[in-house]
Amino acid sequence: MNYFDKPREACGIFGIHGHRDAAQLTYFGLYALQHRGQESAGIAVADDDRISVHKAMGLVPDVFKHDQMEYLKGDTAIGQVRYSTTGGSTLMNAQPFMVHHRKKSYAVAHNGNLVNAHLLKQELEESGSIFQTTMDSEILLHMIIKNLHLGFEGALVHSVKRLKGAFSFAVLTSKGEMIGIRDPYGFRPLSIGKINGNYILTSETCALDLVQAEFVREVEPGEIVIIDDNGITSINTGKALCQSFCIFEFIYFARPDSTFNGINVYLQRKAHGKCLAEESNIEADLVMPFPDSGTYAALGYSEESGIPFELGMIRNHYVGRTFIQPTQSMRDFAVRVKLNPIKKLLAGKDIIIIEDSIIRGTTAKTRVKALRELGVNKVHMRVACPPHKFPCHYGIDFSTRGELIASSKSQEELKEFLGLDSLHYLSIEGLLNSMNIENPEQHFCKACFDGKYPVDFDEEISKDCLERI
Repeated sequence: MNYFDKPREACGIFGIHGHRDAAQLTYFGLYALQHRGQESAGIAVADDDRISVHKAMGLVPDVFKHDQMEYLKGDTAIGQVRYSTTGGSTLMNAQPFMVHHRKKSYAVAHNGNLVNAHLLKQELEESGSIFQTTMDSEILLHMIIKNLHLGFEGALVHSVKRLKGAFSFAVLTSKGEMIGIRDPYGFRPLSIGKINGNYILTSETCALDLVQAEFVREVEPGEIVIIDDNGITSINTGKALCQSFCIFEFIYFARPDSTFNGINVYLQRKAHGKCLAEESNIEADLVMPFPDSGTYAALGYSEESGIPFELGMIRNHYVGRTFIQPTQSMRDFAVRVKLNPIKKLLAGKDIIIIEDSIIRGTTAKTRVKALRELGVNKVHMRVACPPHKFPCHYGIDFSTRGELIASSKSQEELKEFLGLDSLHYLSIEGLLNSMNIENPEQHFCKACFDGKYPVDFDEEISKDCLERI
């Protein structure tokens, strides 16, 4: 059993065209994106009219050893690190996913969630398609192949226009073409970079920094980019009137050294903390995060409030990702083994804990209890985003309201549940104002906070919908 109290993203994708070390650079790109998915990793490489794929369950350095990298020959590659949101966590569903059709091969890597996947799958199966996985990602390749009579570009455009939901795709053909696709609302990130004249697709700009590539631009919402030996061809499939970039990328998902739409994640998280201090400052001896959650917002809160910033808990960086906890007492131990408080710093003090978010609340409750036991006087908590009250249907793993503690408890009830002296969430207005852009309401999806979903979905369809139809 994996014990966690933070949301997990769908995946990270990386690809590079025309580089002699394509597989190696993709490996490093995926390494930089590991935070976006830790269930599986894979790389597909195109060479001499064929695609080679290696993928497995586990982290990037565990999946790719020397022998596997030697096997991945070719100058164009795409890769993915995955956390499952549609389709189970099995090797069958690891990506990139590849199909063969009429002596040609195609591979796809996907970040996001298709809310009409069940309908499209039923339609495709009725017309003869046979699915190999329970992923919504596979649907795109079936649709492209069904529409190749329109030509490859025509098939791409026709297929993408049928998709609903959040999606950023990287597609690889055995001819060596690399395609980037982003949904009309721009829910999930996808950027273009360049190294020595070779184009890169990546979920986050931090991967460009690692491979020493320059940032070119973001793939626009509703855009398809086809990258081949002639450069980039851009196709506009239609942009939504209001953009809906997932605001939680800035709060939690993305690495702090990444930038989206010209906004640096590190600086933005500090801005959330400063806004928190403006909304709900309180007297205390120190401000601290639970590493690595809330660290940058805590720095902003400290700067704005003038209360000293301290790292009151020390993280054990050698704790494995998976920990077996058959009993509640063992689960509590699993939380403690990851973070240890500095007793002499905290005992007898009034402290403010900064969290980036509270999803299920169980981990925070255990940590607050540990602070009380060592003699902390008062424990205040400030959360650098609004309460999560609504499930996400666009690629985050809380797909039901029952998983969200703020949907069933008031702020006062949650304060009592966590054992706090006070609790304050950043307001939606404060969150948007801190983004420091014109008309922020027109740029971000915040459905998990306010229940206003940009794209309609079937309430009866959940994470395992493809496995049940």
